[in-house]
Amino acid sequence: MQYVFDTGPLIDIFNHYYPARFPSLWEKFDHLIAEQRLVSVREVYNEISDREDSLAKWAKEQKDRLFLPPSVEEFQFVAEIFKIQHFQAMIRKKERLQGKPVADPFVIARAKIYNGQVVTTERYKENAAQVPNVCKHFSIPCVNLEDFMQQESWTF
Repeated sequence: MQYVFDTGPLIDIFNHYYPARFPSLWEKFDHLIAEQRLVSVREVYNEISDREDSLAKWAKEQKDRLFLPPSVEEFQFVAEIFKIQHFQAMIRKKERLQGKPVADPFVIARAKIYNGQVVTTERYKENAAQVPNVCKHFSIPCVNLEDFMQQESWTF
């Protein structure tokens, strides 16, 4: 199973599981990255890289092995997502006007094309244009960070 990480879980890991305090978690995390079982997308990198914190520094060190560029098939699936008018709300007006990166559709597309599972902090909300809603619509597995850790049998 390939896990495709959204921005939120990466922020949470850095805010709650400091590498110096949880070295075994980071060893496991790094091992999954090395095996390409844990990936993310270039657009998540773009959302993170302009921050000025330890996450941005770490992301820059992981750029080539973790944050993958989209394939043609992924771009095509992003277009499929946006054919559904309701899901066009994933790109909020503020991001459009400021030209900010929007990772969500690319995270979903990566999981769909490569039979992966999305890991996100977003929660399913009835009639929302959230990651879990889009995943449910397209039958793509979607979990939160705690469920991911449980699936990998991580205990600390």
